[in-house]
Amino acid sequence: MKGSKNVVLVGTIKLVVPAAAATPSPPIGPALGQKGLNIAAFCKEFNDRTSGMKKGTPIPVMIQAYSDRSFKFEIKQPPVSFLLKEEAKLESGAKSPGRDEFIKITREAVQRVATIKMEDIGVDNLEAAMKVVEGTARSMGLRVED
Repeated sequence: MKGSKNVVLVGTIKLVVPAAAATPSPPIGPALGQKGLNIAAFCKEFNDRTSGMKKGTPIPVMIQAYSDRSFKFEIKQPPVSFLLKEEAKLESGAKSPGRDEFIKITREAVQRVATIKMEDIGVDNLEAAMKVVEGTARSMGLRVED
């Protein structure tokens, strides 16, 4: 007779997956396969939960794998750099940040990004979140102006 075992966390997997476009191909398939997780079930649930987002938006996801091969996952907000590029309507950042400040971004845009990312950044006030976002903007070659 099989005894009941306690289900324990066996690992955490961090991935960045395109919204509403998860497929079993790398990096998802190999990462989940190593833990024996149902790849198709993850892809379906992830795509369902991100279906309201712009398709292809990079979404950080934290997957917790358990000893019974079950999983649960938490979806985070898109990366700060992605949100800044969206606000500034850019394809990429500067080739030489610090020397090539090629576009300006408003403080209001920084505040919008900081508001979205505040929980993920792990700060408790908007001003601190804005400083983190401004640092990322500078590293991308964006100049924050009032």
